[in-house]
Amino acid sequence: MLLLLQYTLIFSSVLLLVALGGCFAEHSGVINLGLEGIMVLGSLGGALVMRFWPGLPAILMVPAVLLGAILFGMGYSCLLGVACINFKADQTIVGTAMNMLATAAATVFVKAMNTAVNPDDVSSVIQYGGPKSSFIITIGRFEFNWFMLIAVIALIVAYVVLYKTKFGLRLMACGEHPQAADSVGINVYKMRWAGVLISGVYGGLGGICYILAGVSEWKFENGVAGFGFLALAVMIFGQWKPQRIALAALLFGLFRALSNVYFGIGFLYALNIPGTVYNMMPYIVSLVVLAFTSQNSRAPKAEGIPYDKGSR
Repeated sequence: MLLLLQYTLIFSSVLLLVALGGCFAEHSGVINLGLEGIMVLGSLGGALVMRFWPGLPAILMVPAVLLGAILFGMGYSCLLGVACINFKADQTIVGTAMNMLATAAATVFVKAMNTAVNPDDVSSVIQYGGPKSSFIITIGRFEFNWFMLIAVIALIVAYVVLYKTKFGLRLMACGEHPQAADSVGINVYKMRWAGVLISGVYGGLGGICYILAGVSEWKFENGVAGFGFLALAVMIFGQWKPQRIALAALLFGLFRALSNVYFGIGFLYALNIPGTVYNMMPYIVSLVVLAFTSQNSRAPKAEGIPYDKGSR
């Protein structure tokens, strides 16, 4: 059961970080379906830091990896900002394209990098076994990952920023009624850019957290196994509110963790259910949950609608 708790917390941390990123973007009025792609690029940024500076002490390794993930996540989210805010492109299509581009681009880049070092190595794998230990503290039989604490801090920051600051209230105003926000002097374009960039920060952190969750190397052509879309389901189930998103992330994280530890839980193992069923469980649960709750969901009114300053 301790192992179940450990995996639940780490997978919940991934979902919480990415869902909070989507929350900021959508509160500003931009639907960020590209979270999956942002996760891939964020994980690439963090993995490159671990690849090229493996000897950094833990006190420097952790912030360096986080910074790498943040920069790559923010940088990639700029594609969404330019296309959807500046050029008013369809946000759904742009987000979908970003997801497909990210995995392909990361795979090509890593293969080229590996081939440049060793011509016989044409894999899309980055190894980070040693540096990974910087993120883990063993407490008895429990492995505490620093991302568990980072996720809690990110949750508190998101709640305070959205509900207790002038910036957060202005951001949400741009997602509810941008024309009204503009009429009182709020720059809607800047606020939407802020929401998209913050979603890039959270998405990048979620990406590096995902690949550090259990393995010591990552094959980038695998992407992040749909966790970006799962995070969107968590966000919708959480009604775009940070505290509810946290509870939803714990629920979905629990079902995802079962696929890693079901063989160690007596009554689950005795059911003799194939492991692939447990792998599908979080996605099945997301479909069931959204089927019953989506009708009562209240998304920001102006999300997905490009803002035109000249329209009223």
